[in-house]
Amino acid sequence: MATLTVALAERSYPIHIGAGLLGRAGERLAAPRPARAIIVTNTVVAAHHLEPLQGALSRSGIRCDVVLVPDGEAHKDWATLYEVHTRLLELGAERSTLLVALGGGVIGDLAGFAAATYQRGMPLLQVPTTLLAQVDSSVGGKTAVNHPLGKNMIGAFYQPSAVIIDTETLSTLPEREYLSGIAEVIKYGAACDIGLFAWLEAHLERLLGRDPDAIAHAVFESCRIKADVVARDEREAGERAVLNFGHTFGHAIEAATGYGTWLHGEAVAAGMVLAAGLSRRVTKLPADDADRLVRLLVRARLPVRPPALAFERWSELMARDKKVAAGVMRFVLLDALGRARVRAAIGDADLRAALTA
Repeated sequence: MATLTVALAERSYPIHIGAGLLGRAGERLAAPRPARAIIVTNTVVAAHHLEPLQGALSRSGIRCDVVLVPDGEAHKDWATLYEVHTRLLELGAERSTLLVALGGGVIGDLAGFAAATYQRGMPLLQVPTTLLAQVDSSVGGKTAVNHPLGKNMIGAFYQPSAVIIDTETLSTLPEREYLSGIAEVIKYGAACDIGLFAWLEAHLERLLGRDPDAIAHAVFESCRIKADVVARDEREAGERAVLNFGHTFGHAIEAATGYGTWLHGEAVAAGMVLAAGLSRRVTKLPADDADRLVRLLVRARLPVRPPALAFERWSELMARDKKVAAGVMRFVLLDALGRARVRAAIGDADLRAALTA
């Protein structure tokens, strides 16, 4: 097992990464352990991973209840959040009750927002079971639900008390969802760490083959990068925005096509290609760097072409992006592979050219 720390003063918390941690989850909780936990998950995840987690918590003297929600991005909405709140009330959850998010990014975001808002805040444990959630959404305290007009537009920053990542849970993950998670790993290399990007170029086939050591390395390095950035900019006032490389375009794709039609990582992959194309025009990203990114995404069997949308539709959707400031769209662009920055006031001509290239 490896442990990282998200250093946020009195709100610091550990990220535990290893194989078989689900069955030892109670041991990883800091003392004093809670007397009660409520696990939020869906039926798909529950069939594989609920029993070992419940057993581990029970062996540590923690009484457990379960709240089941529908599977899929389409259900990360206000109605499902309301149902979670209703079940918490029916179960008599208290402010001291530990809420456990067991699942992928949808469960983590939804349960996290429920924890942030129920009785103005209850302790939260993130137990991500998808690669995307393990490398990205479970760390950093972003919680939210979607709105038909925009992704993750209603939410809160709310840090967990711990993140427990059992890499063995990925053995049950469908291939398409696994590849979606690889897109986020590629994002970290492309935006923040050329060393990770080069490692992916050299070892992608091992990662695609779910080699345990390759998975452990990819998860650890992604979490290390994110923990460092979050510690310096918890609420995305500046530097943390670079972790959204590809996401302005990606979120627009998800909203335009209906949540769940494109998986999040698939939309981010196509979004990174668009962002690299825009970088070629605005920051003069070297052509070879843009080509290396596209080649790696293609090797990872991820989409590199966005859906056909009119420029006006792209503009409408991206105008609701959370990086918009004073009515001006801002984009995460690359100066070079491994070096991203936020740029504002992109001209329509450059944006139109990138979208139609």
